[in-house]
Amino acid sequence: MPELPEVETTANMLNDLVKNQKIISVWTDYNSSYFYGKNNIKDPKYFSKFKKAVTGQKILRVWRRAKNVLIDLSGDKTILVHMKMTGHLLFGKYKFEKAKKIKNDVKKSGSVSGKWSPIDTKSPLANPFSRFVHLVFELSNGKHIAFSDMRKFATVKLISDKEALKKEFAPFGPEPLDENFGVADLKKALIKKPNGKIKTVLMDTTVISGIGNIYSDEILWATNIHPERLVSKITDSEFKNIHKWTKKLLSKGIDFGGDSMSDYRNPLGLKGEFQNHHNAYQLKNQKCKKKGCKGIIIRKVIATRSAHFCDTHQK
Repeated sequence: MPELPEVETTANMLNDLVKNQKIISVWTDYNSSYFYGKNNIKDPKYFSKFKKAVTGQKILRVWRRAKNVLIDLSGDKTILVHMKMTGHLLFGKYKFEKAKKIKNDVKKSGSVSGKWSPIDTKSPLANPFSRFVHLVFELSNGKHIAFSDMRKFATVKLISDKEALKKEFAPFGPEPLDENFGVADLKKALIKKPNGKIKTVLMDTTVISGIGNIYSDEILWATNIHPERLVSKITDSEFKNIHKWTKKLLSKGIDFGGDSMSDYRNPLGLKGEFQNHHNAYQLKNQKCKKKGCKGIIIRKVIATRSAHFCDTHQK
């Protein structure tokens, strides 16, 4: 799942690419009975209202909160996109090919059935990981925002106004890269769950926003802390170190354009490079890179999530 650096990279790039463009039309082939009656474009009735509300609106800003991409529109509306496990937003010029051998050309979603693909078949947008396009916004400059979502887990919905947006994010913890987020703020957030294992608590979005499997593994490796250590057993000097490396590694992730160990791609279809700088994540059975450490990286499932760590220097 894209974490803070990947979502930040996506939002920043899209903001540069689509700001001030108008949405001309919207297409989707999402349609799931599980979401009928819910605020999600996978409900055809909701999508019909969504399409009507966003068509003709100007994109004012694209930004991030937690692991969500927010697209602010004229009319005081905001499109929320949570990319979930395999989703990524793409930008370029796409073409649509109607589906063949289908009796009813218009699906229950209200969109014509077919497939979207980039016009330039040799561009990074044509990467196999980006071929699962289930949502497309046509823009006033003739280009498109296309959403590739292989497993169809993503959430896309419209927030009606600023007050509704505020309520949407009420459950989320503080942003770790905010300038005012200090050591005391990190300790205050984490200590809310004193009996929780530090790996699990770091990834809890109600505690701190945006940290997932990748960056929690890297933070704990750098700070010499075992992922199963209880928060109540973390010392003040260790809280200070966690704070330092949280900011450092998340910023490094953004500088490298995110992590593409899995299928994440940025809006131009390109890989990030943070996966080339791992010290723990997905390095099972490899020698620990910590200077002077003779340990081996191991993998263990902690509260249904995998953790990669060195039990020699992480205590």
